[in-house]
Amino acid sequence: MVSNPRTFWLVLLCAGAALGAAAAAGPVLGLAAVAAVSGAAALVQAGALIRLALRIHHGRRDFGPCRGAGFLGLGALITGLGAAVTGLPALDPGPVAAATTLLAAPLYLLGLLLLPGTAPTLGARLRRLLDGTGIGVSLFYCAWVLTLGRSAPGPAPLRLAVALAGCVAVAVAVITGLRAVRHRPAALGCAGGAALSIVGVDVYALLLLGHESAWTAAPAAVTAGLVPAGLAMVAGPFLITAGARRADDEPTRPHAVDEGGSFAGYPLLIGPALLAVAVSAFHLLTGGRFDGTSVALGVGAFAALAVREMLAARDIRRYAGTLAGREARFRTLVAGSTDVAIVLDADLVVRWQSPAAARQFGLSDQDALARPFTDLLHPADAAPAAAALRTVLEGRQHVLVHARLRDGFGHWRETESTVSDQRSAPEVAGLVVHVRDVGERAQLQRSLDEVTWTDDQTGLANRRRLVAAASARPSGSLLVLELNRYASIAGLHGPAVATAVLIEAARRLRTAAGRDDVPARLGDAAFAVLTDARLVPAFALATRLATALAEPFLLPGLTVHLSADAGVADLEGAGTPEEALRHADVARRRARQLSRTRDGGRVECYDKSFEAVLLRRTEIEQQLPGVVGRGELDLVFQPVADLATRSPVGAEALLRWRHPRLGAIPPAEFLPIAEEIGGGIADEIGTWVLHRACRQLSRWHRDGRPMWVSVNVTAAQLAGDGWLAAVATAVDTHCVPAESLVVEVAEAALPDDAHAVEQLAGLRALGVRTALDHFGTGPTALAHLRRLPIDVLKIDQALFSEHPGRDGTATPIVDVVVGLARRLGIDVIACGLETQSHVDVVRAAACPLGQGFIICPPDHAEHVEAYLERYRTPML
Repeated sequence: MVSNPRTFWLVLLCAGAALGAAAAAGPVLGLAAVAAVSGAAALVQAGALIRLALRIHHGRRDFGPCRGAGFLGLGALITGLGAAVTGLPALDPGPVAAATTLLAAPLYLLGLLLLPGTAPTLGARLRRLLDGTGIGVSLFYCAWVLTLGRSAPGPAPLRLAVALAGCVAVAVAVITGLRAVRHRPAALGCAGGAALSIVGVDVYALLLLGHESAWTAAPAAVTAGLVPAGLAMVAGPFLITAGARRADDEPTRPHAVDEGGSFAGYPLLIGPALLAVAVSAFHLLTGGRFDGTSVALGVGAFAALAVREMLAARDIRRYAGTLAGREARFRTLVAGSTDVAIVLDADLVVRWQSPAAARQFGLSDQDALARPFTDLLHPADAAPAAAALRTVLEGRQHVLVHARLRDGFGHWRETESTVSDQRSAPEVAGLVVHVRDVGERAQLQRSLDEVTWTDDQTGLANRRRLVAAASARPSGSLLVLELNRYASIAGLHGPAVATAVLIEAARRLRTAAGRDDVPARLGDAAFAVLTDARLVPAFALATRLATALAEPFLLPGLTVHLSADAGVADLEGAGTPEEALRHADVARRRARQLSRTRDGGRVECYDKSFEAVLLRRTEIEQQLPGVVGRGELDLVFQPVADLATRSPVGAEALLRWRHPRLGAIPPAEFLPIAEEIGGGIADEIGTWVLHRACRQLSRWHRDGRPMWVSVNVTAAQLAGDGWLAAVATAVDTHCVPAESLVVEVAEAALPDDAHAVEQLAGLRALGVRTALDHFGTGPTALAHLRRLPIDVLKIDQALFSEHPGRDGTATPIVDVVVGLARRLGIDVIACGLETQSHVDVVRAAACPLGQGFIICPPDHAEHVEAYLERYRTPML
């Protein structure tokens, strides 16, 4: 078997040398050597081909792919056996060689036609046979008329049949190899080997037919002819085996031939046919005559051409029907398609457009043809589209072009186009652009984006879009703002008013923010603004925004007053936009805590220390529920004494929260949190303080200490509808005189409205006295004391402290307050007495009562009783 070309040439060289040496020894020995060498070589290759066929059948479990190799192996087997038999001295070699030719040639051709890819259909095989027969008979006719027919006598019929069969078989083999659809290298190898084998066995048979007379007349010429014939019979099977092995490889790209029928045979047929006509004309002009063989050959060639013509006519009709069907389907698809097909040349000029262009875009041929495609596109989209189209010209596949196209009415339409390179197809020879209108889809996408990235109530960006925008900015600041008391507006006036407030707030944010800033709504009454500014200008921007939100909201039939606190955080100081948002919100919450005394409008920049403050606040929020039931609250008392005698006249009950883990928490820290989180916690604490103070007061009265006790109340408690009832219940429950209970309200926390005055008057109606605590730190003017139902005025330390930079003493100020209070029938107590100088100032102003550490620090009731034991005074 041939493993490589070097082995093939080595075997052929050795065979040639052996045959040449044998031929030199004489015709008889040369014939025997040719028979032996060619027969052995053919038999070896026949075995290889038959084994290959069996292997293919075993691997694919199908007779189809293995038939070609099998029949080629049978042809090689007949060639080898015939050649070997001709070397036997007892037989006449001529008829045996002729029989070998007539048997092997059809087997070779059958194997070629059955090889995968050579002639895939029965019609194709018939065409190969007819083409080869026509060419072979025509060429043999020319040879016969010009040379063979003029020899006398004519050749024997057997020799004529062998020569004609060989000529036709070689022509069919060559045509089959050249017309292979797939596996062309394998088909060409097998066809070349088969043609060489047929030539060898045919020449071998022609030399052996009439060998006795030939050997007698020209023994050297016969011997010289046997050697090439033998070499052809040796080389042919080798080539067939090599080609058959390659046929089992991966198929090559289909050749440009119509598997169902082809007109490519006509150029080959026309040449031999014209040659035959020319030879016939020359023969007639030179006075020649046509014998029976010439006529028979001519009729045979004509018959082959006639049959081939009939098949061609059928192919033409079928091909025309196929084209008509394809055209009908193409027209149906183009007419019903919503996509517009446009063909562009290499310069991107429109050469053709489908009828859908007029239907979908109103574009006539006059509008589009012979114009650059980019002229139809929006100027902003033309350059990117042209660049994408040029990438297709450079060999890129799967290009999608998004562009706005001007329709026949002058409107811009959003389109999406796919591009395919069809320059290799001669029918198209250009780029095919399939354009579809995606305007509705684009509008739907915009609507989805609006839902996804926009707040539905305000039209601002939502949190998702804000985070995405912050991720795209390497630096800048984030501002977080929240409207204070927004929940109360929604509860009092309904959701319609609340929504109107949000919309107006969003409008103000858009107006006050910069052009490149991104205002967004985070939820409820929380907003955010993303800006490129650094912290200092961002702080100024946050101040402007808070001021804008603090302006009155003028709604139909209603004016709403709100405020806003803001927090600012640096984007670079946070790892992610979400972290920056959290920092800004921490700063906002800190601003809210610090702004409670002035009703909002504060701006804070984020600081790490805020985290600890907010963590403590969060822990307090978590621990406040159930604080009364856990017994963690306690009351301490600080006596109020006559400054002249130091005799106690009353005591202030002060709330303390002693948490086992957080330690002592002052009421100024946890009471505002209790009021903010709601849930009745602040009312529960206030009720507990009221009953605990009344119980202690009752005990002191039973022990013979006729003194009063004051309790502190917040503005929210005072405004509560059930506060008066709670005070009356506590007084009745613990059986204490109502006048011995004093309710204190801090001046800064006292609401400036009629409801507060009504509540204070209601306490007076119960017999409970009222006190204004920390007077001098709030906005209450002296003239307003006359309209407030106040029984006790507790002046703050700020009025009588001697500051180093102040000219004169504080005595005149205190004297004015004490004198006015006395005229109004209000008792005055000086709070926060810590030094003797404080006592001297207030006594010089004729203030009778005082409270502070210099008199007695706050302590539990049992410890304060030691101080009270030394004094027994009548109740104030």
